[in-house]
Amino acid sequence: MYFREEISALVERYVSSLAFPSEPARLYAPIAYSMDGGGKRLRPVMTLMACDLFGGDVERALPFAGAVEMFHNFTLLHDDIMDNATVRRGRPSVHRRWDHNTAILSGDAMVISAYRLLGQAPPSLLPAIMSEFNRFALEVCEGQQYDIDFEGRDDVTLDEYINMIRLKTAVLFAGAAKIGAMTAGAGTADCETLYRFGLELGLAFQLQDDWLDTYGTPDMLGKNIGGDIAEGKKTFLTITALNKASEETRRTLLDTLRDDALPSSDKLVRVREIYDSLGVPHLTLAAIEEHLDRASAALDELSIDVARTAPLRALVETLRGRNK
Repeated sequence: MYFREEISALVERYVSSLAFPSEPARLYAPIAYSMDGGGKRLRPVMTLMACDLFGGDVERALPFAGAVEMFHNFTLLHDDIMDNATVRRGRPSVHRRWDHNTAILSGDAMVISAYRLLGQAPPSLLPAIMSEFNRFALEVCEGQQYDIDFEGRDDVTLDEYINMIRLKTAVLFAGAAKIGAMTAGAGTADCETLYRFGLELGLAFQLQDDWLDTYGTPDMLGKNIGGDIAEGKKTFLTITALNKASEETRRTLLDTLRDDALPSSDKLVRVREIYDSLGVPHLTLAAIEEHLDRASAALDELSIDVARTAPLRALVETLRGRNK
């Protein structure tokens, strides 16, 4: 059984070993730039940890972990284009360093590269792994569209929001874990339980991102904070505040979010003051803890020795109080 640090090292070595053609340079250089930009590599780590959990060969699962990481970085690349984000992981975003057309095309090539990695699955596993990958890949796109749609609505409910981040963020965590379990030959019930574990972990992760975008610092995130507020995105914090606010405070919050003439830094300060007055930070942190607790509870349902779940339980604990 591997410790998380060992799994992380395996992932990093594998990702670093991925080679891309030198020409055309403007197609492949942005891919290499994206893939070596660091990040937590949580999704491919979950693939390998899930495989190891059921006694599988983690080396056999490395291409699938690589595919998950490639697809994840593709989504970040295209997200940055849609959000006009200038910084990613402390460096210029791809569209900023090159241009929009280059970023779009390189992102497309990243998806194809992910499928090439999946193609290394043995014939007995390929259909099931491809089906799972296709499912969550399409769901991520659905979640992104909901996220865009919600920017123009003031009546988004918390249930709608949770469903949106389930699609946009959590299904990739869940699918990554499930593919790892499938690679190890885990039974259907255990695969689905681990999928639920990944969903809860992914929901907690996204809620933490929401919180950090308002209450973190650029040093924590490797990018500017307040981007969600500047873009008018509906987050757990915004929706919770709109639900709890008086009509007057609600109107003030909406007017502030819509004020394009207000500098982003001032907008962040004003919105944060409203959040603080309504207890939104505490409510957000409580929701994060609830999803992390559910993730831990899902591990109790697996049909394996509870001792083998220790690395995944440790992963849950590292996300408690995450500040980057």
